[in-house]
Amino acid sequence: MIDQTASQPVSDNWATTNLTILRQQLLDLFCRLAYREGDFVLSSGQHSSYYINGKEVTLHPQGALAIGRIILSLLPTDTQAVAGLTLGADPIVTAVSVVSAYENRPIPALIVRKEAKGHGTRAYIEGPTLPENANVVVLEDVVTTGGSALKAAERLKAAGYSVNSVISLVDRLQGGAELYASAGLQFQSVFTIEDLQEHFRQLGTSHNS
Repeated sequence: MIDQTASQPVSDNWATTNLTILRQQLLDLFCRLAYREGDFVLSSGQHSSYYINGKEVTLHPQGALAIGRIILSLLPTDTQAVAGLTLGADPIVTAVSVVSAYENRPIPALIVRKEAKGHGTRAYIEGPTLPENANVVVLEDVVTTGGSALKAAERLKAAGYSVNSVISLVDRLQGGAELYASAGLQFQSVFTIEDLQEHFRQLGTSHNS
């Protein structure tokens, strides 16, 4: 049995460790805190034998720092903002934006509402106003079919921004990549479900040995 209450991996050098080690630390955190096996119904209505609660990691202090550093390193050099559909993407875009300031590469964060604001400007998008055609990268925690990030991309484009890519923390390999390709969006993920499941099994083996 894996100790699911573990708060963090052994190393605490989240701010200074190299990105290769940091990625492994983040994978460990996902497997210890976010990944569960059982019988689950996803937001899409699909049944699944596993569930990934990304917020257990994106709202974790070391997790957010690692996510910010890793995703910042993946952004195209011409990125002018990061954005995502509320609620899952909110802590991710925030983490990336904060880390970008420390890295002397300040990148604003935008939050895309699921429904237009019911008062004031009635806007779908919260955050700084950017120049027309500004390059915005859409971020997501866990991609299944890809619908959430695609909705965010469509609303950003409708607001006059340029959106060419999506980056997620985890790809469940259930059609998201294909959907983005069909929409002309580049896609990459930090991990796939195969990465998580392999490491989860390794943690279980080491814990039981």
